[in-house]
Order: sequence, then C-alpha cells, then structure tokens
Amino acid sequence: MKSFTGKALRWEWRDAIVELTLDHAPANEIGTLMLAELEKFVAAFGVLAPETAVCIISSARKQGFSAGADLRELYHAAAPLPKEQGLAGVRDFLDRIHAVLNAIDAAPFATIAAVHGVCFGGGFELALGCDIVVADKMARFAFPELRLGLIPGWGGIPRLKRDVGNAFVRDLLLTGRSVNASRAHAVGLVAQLASEGEAMRVARATAAQIAKVDAVTRAAAKKFIKPIPHEELRREIDLFCELFARPAVMAALKKFVEDSGPMPYLP
Repeated sequence: MKSFTGKALRWEWRDAIVELTLDHAPANEIGTLMLAELEKFVAAFGVLAPETAVCIISSARKQGFSAGADLRELYHAAAPLPKEQGLAGVRDFLDRIHAVLNAIDAAPFATIAAVHGVCFGGGFELALGCDIVVADKMARFAFPELRLGLIPGWGGIPRLKRDVGNAFVRDLLLTGRSVNASRAHAVGLVAQLASEGEAMRVARATAAQIAKVDAVTRAAAKKFIKPIPHEELRREIDLFCELFARPAVMAALKKFVEDSGPMPYLP
C-alpha cells in the first residue's frame, strides 16, 4: 500500500518519494504499537520499491524525532513475569525491531532521516539505519542506555561504528551524554546541517536530487558502500539480553518509570 495512517505513524507516497512520519505522543517512544506499524511499513516495500527513489523519515512531534524505546511499557511487561519468561519477551521484541531496521538499512531506495529535537536511544538507532541524516541545528543525539545498565540493543553500536570513528563512539556510549547537531555534523554522523525547523525542507530537496539518479545504479551503489554488519548485530542482541537479565537493570527501569519529571529520558 502506498499510504497508511495508523495510531503511531503514517506514510504517503508521492512522485517517487515516500514520507514516513512518526506521530506518537508524547515523544515517539517506540513500543509494541509503533513496532507493529513499522512492520507494516517494511512489509509494503514490495509494493513501494519498484516506484520509489527515496524514503524520508521524520517526526510530527514537537519534542523531536524520537526519545527511544518505550521503557515504561518494557518495564510493565517484564516486571510481573518470571525472569526467563520476561527475557524471552525482550528477545522477541529485539528480533522484530532488528528485522525492521535491517530492512530499512537494506532498502533498494535511498533513506533520509530528517531530525529535529531529541534523537535518543532507539530513535537514534532508527536514524542510523537511514542512508543520510539531515538534522536541524537544535537536534541532539544520545545513547543513554548505559545509565540503565544496558547497551543500545537495536543495532546502534554496529551502525554507529560503521559511520563514525571509534573515539566518538566510545565517548557517546560511555558517558551517556547528548551531543548537539553541530558536533554530530563535525564527526560525520549528520550529513547535512539545517537551520532550526528546516530539516524537512532540506531532506525534500535532497530527495529530489537523489530521485534523478538511475534506480539500478543507486541500489547497487548503496549496497556496495553500506554493508550491514549482521554478525555484530546478532552479538549485540545476545549481549543486551545478558545485561537485561541482571536485577540491577530492573531496578534502574523501576526508578525511571517512577520518575515524575517531564522528560526523564534526558541525560
């Protein structure tokens, strides 16, 4: 299907460009609802791909692109269950989100993340699956997972390592701090830096330019220059599950869930 409107996102195809818009209050947290609708999107690739040159992924939420995984849902789903049963549910979610992000990563059309505001955790991992990141100057990027006793679990480390130097990767991961768009642009994470509120305009202009390229050549070039680190991605799932099994992680998630602050995910 070339268009879809769900509860967490929507997409629309027009003139060889499909725009996928995340729109789930409060800050595009990615839980089972958004995952199911992302699965619908990648399932539509068979219909979209032959006539699509570019996909732009953006957010309709003022807070930003995405605050990451829905940690409240994760905690409430896992906490009441026996340890092994809860862990099985976590691994199932990881397998599903990895399948979605791998499909976006390997899409035969080009993909652009148009980012504003917060782009944290799983939202950051979604952006990293795209070929090009366009960010407005107020965007901020972070992997705060280590603050919860975890690592990014949706492909963040292998994809970040693929795109930027290890010094930046270690600094971002080990501190959990956020970096602004200018720093992200300087290290090569962000391809194009836009003025505040202009990320979508720049993304659309870039998409129009990409659409002029021969489709076969574009797909071949993308496959050649953007290998998917499948082995590392599988190892990441195993390590995430190993860390998640520790009582300290559930305690950290409980503390997060009980935080009454307006944006407890901010580092």
